[in-house]
Amino acid sequence: MSENAPGPGDPRGTSDPAALRPGGAVGGTGESIVVRKAEVGRRAARPAEEEQPQVFASNVRRRPQSEAGYDEEPTGVGRLGVVLGTVLAVLLVGSGVTLYLTNRGGDDAAAPAAEAAQTPTAAPSAPPQPTVPPIKDTAAVLPTVTGAFGKPAVIQVPKAKPDGTFVVKTLSQGGGPVVKKGDWVTVDYTGKDWESGKAIPGSYDKGGHPQFFQAGAGELIAALDRSIAGHRVGSRVLVVAPPAAAFGAQGNPQAGVGPGHTLTFALDIVRATDPAAVVQGTPVPAPAGLPQVQDHGRKAATITPPKGVPAPKELKSAVLIPGKGPKVTAGQKVVVQYTGLLYSNGKKFDSSLDRGQAFSFATGGGQVIEGWDKGLVGQKVGSRVELVIPPSLGYKDQAQGSIPANSTLVFVVDILDAG
Repeated sequence: MSENAPGPGDPRGTSDPAALRPGGAVGGTGESIVVRKAEVGRRAARPAEEEQPQVFASNVRRRPQSEAGYDEEPTGVGRLGVVLGTVLAVLLVGSGVTLYLTNRGGDDAAAPAAEAAQTPTAAPSAPPQPTVPPIKDTAAVLPTVTGAFGKPAVIQVPKAKPDGTFVVKTLSQGGGPVVKKGDWVTVDYTGKDWESGKAIPGSYDKGGHPQFFQAGAGELIAALDRSIAGHRVGSRVLVVAPPAAAFGAQGNPQAGVGPGHTLTFALDIVRATDPAAVVQGTPVPAPAGLPQVQDHGRKAATITPPKGVPAPKELKSAVLIPGKGPKVTAGQKVVVQYTGLLYSNGKKFDSSLDRGQAFSFATGGGQVIEGWDKGLVGQKVGSRVELVIPPSLGYKDQAQGSIPANSTLVFVVDILDAG
């Protein structure tokens, strides 16, 4: 399976509210830090008519694309339903106008016809979205799952039809911490369509990847989103997801899931990260000539720019706590804590630690300022990194809220996880 093959996640281009962003409040309808067209033009051409700045992290967060690309929970009505409803409404209006003209007759028929045509009609109501049933740990019939944690599961579905129960059942108990709602989790998975008996793309497939998401955040189908919190890291969990917890009446052709089908998953909970966590380790002093950092645990660090040292013209970085995880690669989603301040006066303008909520973004895609992409790609997960970013890799000659134009920025970034 390729990196863009179907899998459990969200569709491209949707968004939901969030207030996590490196920077601070910017004037306008929402809080944002923006990258101007000119700054991202090197990465991808933009249409000539697009004049607005490109938001890279704002209070309208784009839902993260899953490695496998599964759709979100199904909507309540399809496009065909809307079209048919609209046609029916038009026909009803037309019938009313014809009957009125027939009964009235005479030369004055045109005026009432115009009045009737202008009368608003009620839009067809959409059927309610199916309610996800409550989670239970058993059902009348269940699939059998064999195989060890960390390896592909073998799922055998019964010949009997599923009874519509949403099942989440621990198959093997892990020894790690209990996952809380809001934790960032890494999950390996094997899946099967109950009705067809066919396997659906999984993370253990060739070219597959673990699913990396925030438990209970509503970013994935309920089959995954609601199945992880409350279970321990290292556990394998069986999930039987009826259509309302999967892809509903429409199914998911990309993933090979039929309309109205029930899904079965074996989920391996590999890792969990508290959104208020910081990296662990003993910090070392920053090199001479760079801002010095005083650690305060889960509170924003005190960062002191050096006196009498001109701001650097090029990106400077230093590892304050070396991580032991894999290196961050371009295109990965990373979860970080950060504190940012101005080099000129040491004034803090933003910190995720003040909110107790880590920030996530995809590297190398222009979602953050260029200094972040250049400075964090190649660093190891678990590291604390100091970045001194010149204006050319930051916001250039554009003021951003409390950040003046042509500012050199200092960030201390904890790389909590990547997936």
